[in-house]
Amino acid sequence: MKGTRLLVGAIRWSLYIYLIGAFIYSTLYLVTFGWYSKSTQTTKQTTTISQLGTKYNSSQLVSWKNDQAEHTIPEQQLLSKVFSDAMGPGKVIPYYFKATDTFDSEDISIATLVTHNRFPVLSRLATRYKGPISAAIHVNDDHEKHTILKDLHSMYEANPDMARFVDIHLIVDKFDRQFNMWRNAAKLFARTEYIMMLDVDFHLCTDFRQSLKRHTEVMDKLRQGKGAVVIPAFEFIMEQDGEDWRTFPTEKNDLMTIVQQGKIDMFHLGWTRGHGSTNYSKWYESSQPYKVTDYNYSYEPYVIYKKEGSPWCDERFIGYGANKAACLYEIYLAGIDYWVLPDDFLIHQTHHYPEDTRAKERKYNKKLYDYYREEACLRYSRLMISAGLWETSEADNLKRECNKIKGFKEIVARVL
Repeated sequence: MKGTRLLVGAIRWSLYIYLIGAFIYSTLYLVTFGWYSKSTQTTKQTTTISQLGTKYNSSQLVSWKNDQAEHTIPEQQLLSKVFSDAMGPGKVIPYYFKATDTFDSEDISIATLVTHNRFPVLSRLATRYKGPISAAIHVNDDHEKHTILKDLHSMYEANPDMARFVDIHLIVDKFDRQFNMWRNAAKLFARTEYIMMLDVDFHLCTDFRQSLKRHTEVMDKLRQGKGAVVIPAFEFIMEQDGEDWRTFPTEKNDLMTIVQQGKIDMFHLGWTRGHGSTNYSKWYESSQPYKVTDYNYSYEPYVIYKKEGSPWCDERFIGYGANKAACLYEIYLAGIDYWVLPDDFLIHQTHHYPEDTRAKERKYNKKLYDYYREEACLRYSRLMISAGLWETSEADNLKRECNKIKGFKEIVARVL
């Protein structure tokens, strides 16, 4: 009996010790691990657009001041007006990263647009160009945005040229492929007098900045805002030949060798209207800049032009098709001629597009472009007439192109 009582007592004390230990463990778990788990869940919650703007110091104010008064409005309110033709709501965060180098005002900023999957190409461009780049980066406002920002920071840490040369401007919204809105953002925040409208997938094979120093007459047209400079674009016939930029030619003679071999040709050879007005046959033989004389409304080369006084891209074009052509159409109507540099060229780095999406969006944008061209012609005609420029050479491009639109002459005659 005595032995049984001792056994029962031992069991009872063991149970007490177990219960006390369990209580202590549970308390510690709730205080520490439970708190940690809750904290982790909190950090994974979706950040709103406005919160993102506040977090990254984008809630600045913009002030106007003169001798009479000073007025201040929120930056976001100003930008919502600037991009009022774009789809929204959205958040624009200028200079999320700002380049540390200082740039000559007459330098040329590459104005480009970048999505998450093209980050490595942007990094290569920064190292290749070693000059000012204004990059508009689209960030989808969903669960992926934290990954995009993390990868953006990693890219900056991995390549010092990104920090030296590249200004990054974020466009945070739920709308893919607002290409013209992104182009306008890159242009607006560029910090030099001249920009190059460039798709990030193109490799800079030559140094066009040095070429412009040699061709002073073309540089003068840029300064006057009367000319835009075309850099001819090429694409390999076999896609695999365009995958390694390190094999691309860097001299015109070397390029001509593979042109004659049938390995490379004008960009988008199957859509001649897109780049054919550059007149590649003439370029092959040229040693001096020449003017584009066979413009068509589908022409969409990669151009250098003056930032101040040049038209903006129409932001109603969403997705593939006609978006860049619309930008260049309005530049042309404004009286800016296109001039081609004879020794400089770009080559497209192969990557694959979502063809089904492109086909659907092209169909929509083609219809929009038909209406847009007529609207732009009427708008610029009124502007030229009101400004007394209708009988000057500045209106020549407009007359030449817009007279092709049925009924245009009759409408203008009523205004005159």
